[in-house]
Amino acid sequence: MKRRDFIKLAGASAALLPVAPSVFGKDQEVIRPRTNTYRLTYKVDLPSDGNKARLWLPLPDINDSAHQFSQGSVWSGNASIARFDAVPGTTSPMFYGEWRGSGPRNVTVSSVVKTTNRTVDLQHYSERRGAALPADVKRYLQATKHVPLDGIVRKTALSIVKDTNAHSSLEKAKAIYDWVVDNSYRDPETRGCGRGDIKSMLESGNLSGKCADLNTLFVGLARAAGVPARDNYGIRIDESAAHKTLGRSGDITTAQHCRPEFYLVGLGWVPVDPSDVRQLVLDEELPLGHPRVAVLREKLFGSWEMNWVAFNHARDVKLARDSVLGELPFFMYPQAEVGGHARDSLEPQEFAYNIFSSQLVGTGIKF
Repeated sequence: MKRRDFIKLAGASAALLPVAPSVFGKDQEVIRPRTNTYRLTYKVDLPSDGNKARLWLPLPDINDSAHQFSQGSVWSGNASIARFDAVPGTTSPMFYGEWRGSGPRNVTVSSVVKTTNRTVDLQHYSERRGAALPADVKRYLQATKHVPLDGIVRKTALSIVKDTNAHSSLEKAKAIYDWVVDNSYRDPETRGCGRGDIKSMLESGNLSGKCADLNTLFVGLARAAGVPARDNYGIRIDESAAHKTLGRSGDITTAQHCRPEFYLVGLGWVPVDPSDVRQLVLDEELPLGHPRVAVLREKLFGSWEMNWVAFNHARDVKLARDSVLGELPFFMYPQAEVGGHARDSLEPQEFAYNIFSSQLVGTGIKF
């Protein structure tokens, strides 16, 4: 039996807000922002083992902004139970599917999302002394299970701030961003996007890994220095106009990528991405001082090329109380359990799932 559902996400008719010109473009030139529309599609075929299977998929965030605007999701397949839900403890969307009984288990979930390149004007920012943080931002100053803010994390953060004579939140964030770029490196042998265990990284002195390691390092150090910060877990959905190594289209099954932000009172969330600076260094075998690296390093403190969509910024996630998956450090990959056993989300062909992206032309939504 096939079932199909449709969800219109909040704000579907709202207009996109204006943003500053993008710093990403051909030959590194500044170009005007361009809105692109994409279809993101999961195709999942779970094994027929056992009498029950469960599936969770992260979906594009529905908290519409000037740089990402979700337009809805649909599903089809033979799940016994299927619904669009929220990641526990958040308003971010996910898909849940459940199969009762053995046999073929398949589902296809598609989402449509618009993106616009994002740039924040930091040159004219002036910090408002004594201004209060919004209540919903204060939680991004708190420690989490995998992002402690005491011990070596706090010691390192305060050392960075002191050594650079940073006083304002912007100065502290820039100092920490530069420190992460200068002292970390990407390890191509790291599974998936890493784990983000920054305490172990700092204690061992081994500041290697992938985006969930390097970017969480920025988030933890920023919080420990008193600057609100958070990671956004998502996936690349298009080729990069700036650097080939920083994009993916078509089959994006292994294109997951997280990106951090820090908060400035009176300005809002500011995008950064030290991990992508290090990815360019690794993939193109460039020294850190190479002009191409220097240009990208400057751009990625305050800008994102939106060939990527965000899912959520949830940490220490329990998708279900009775799930054998336990607590996840973050929710960026498909998750499933089959016959009471967790599937390895980092082995797509054994799981088994594929993720695809395609750019849509025109204004009509066609699922």
